[in-house]
Amino acid sequence: MSELVTRLREGLPPETIITDPDVTASYAHDMASFCPAGAPAVVVLPRTVEHVQHVLRTASALRVPVVPQGARTGLSGAANAVDGCVVLSLTRMDAILEIDPVNRYAVVEPGVVNADLSKAVAAHGLAYPPDPSSWEQCTIGGNIGTGSGGLCCVKYGVTAEYVLGLDVVLADGRLLRTGRRTAKGVAGYDLTRLFVGSEGTLGVVVRAVLALKPAPPQQLVLAAEFDSTAAAGEAVAAIMAAGHAPSLLELMDSTTVAAVNRLTRMGLPESTRALLLAGFDTPAPADELAAVGELCRAAGATEVVPAEDAAESEMLLAARRATLVALEAVKGTTMIDDVCVPRSRLAEFLDGVAAIAERHRLTIGVVAHAGDGNTHPTVCFDSGDEDERRRAQASFDDIMGLGLELGGTITGEHGVGVLKRDWLARELGPDSAALQRQIRTVFDPLGILNPGKVFPEAEAGQLTP
Repeated sequence: MSELVTRLREGLPPETIITDPDVTASYAHDMASFCPAGAPAVVVLPRTVEHVQHVLRTASALRVPVVPQGARTGLSGAANAVDGCVVLSLTRMDAILEIDPVNRYAVVEPGVVNADLSKAVAAHGLAYPPDPSSWEQCTIGGNIGTGSGGLCCVKYGVTAEYVLGLDVVLADGRLLRTGRRTAKGVAGYDLTRLFVGSEGTLGVVVRAVLALKPAPPQQLVLAAEFDSTAAAGEAVAAIMAAGHAPSLLELMDSTTVAAVNRLTRMGLPESTRALLLAGFDTPAPADELAAVGELCRAAGATEVVPAEDAAESEMLLAARRATLVALEAVKGTTMIDDVCVPRSRLAEFLDGVAAIAERHRLTIGVVAHAGDGNTHPTVCFDSGDEDERRRAQASFDDIMGLGLELGGTITGEHGVGVLKRDWLARELGPDSAALQRQIRTVFDPLGILNPGKVFPEAEAGQLTP
């Protein structure tokens, strides 16, 4: 470690290097449960591209693993340290370098917080649509690394659809520029898309060119109550089949509704089996809400409550935003899944999760981006109870197996990280998995970038001189 730190100090300001083990330990992991984390040898907080290049050149020369990090709000263990690594925390590279209203793009550093970017572009009458639930803490670099989504994906799409170009420092310290700043561009292979969702295993993003949209009108939201998950699923299918384009379409099951009530005292209807929230940001949102309300009633909604203004809409959405905190309060620890299934099979998935919860004698609440089939079953358990921990892990695996059985995917927006790497091979199949490992080796032949993440094979074995 002494040689590592000495060589890092040759090209970095003293304030960017942390070696105190009590402090470096605080950078060891993200917010995921059941994901092992090692002890970093050193934490580096670079401020410039050149700082990042120096770290990667040093790590390559010494064959030391490097774990890139953002705000560590991730839920898959993708940012977890490995023993003896350099944790490369990019949170201090937080400048918004350019906002171009004519060409509708922004150029940002990876440490820019999602909400800060949204506020900055709003001053120009523009919007950056991707909005993960942690948007007030998570960084753009982290969003790109995990391919984040959010509530508005049903209408506006995920992070990958807004990344026009990237500056990336490769494992050997070279600076690679991908993509474009134009509205169109198909020159060569799309390396930009390859980096999005790669979880720091191919390179370190140090700059991003992001597409912007005109700011939409203020959205209005309605809440619809259902006495069965089947009826709620039918409503979701009817809304999408009718050609509506909601700005959000979110679902909370009865377990989640009860947890939110206990935490917030909002007085949500606990008699409901599923609560559906639909939002529209069109020029005439009230008309859209009325039409969707009729579809919900036809599907069996017992109550439909449309908001009359933005304030009422925000009140309804406050319940959705409180879900993860509310479920964590049930037992103290949660394991949050991220399974995406076809919209048409959403009700089957919800009923399947309820059966899994009963079989394992656990509380599992489900909140979903229902408009795109992306569900977040949240297993609540007591981390101090070994038997309950075992049952929680087993239920988590059963949920992912159910998602694949229904034609879904093991992750819609949280990434693979450590948590789901054993499941990735099952979804991809041997040929696709082998090809992806080969691609990874092209970018990082020594295996120093975020080893042990995404694929179960231990790339750290390549680090032996």
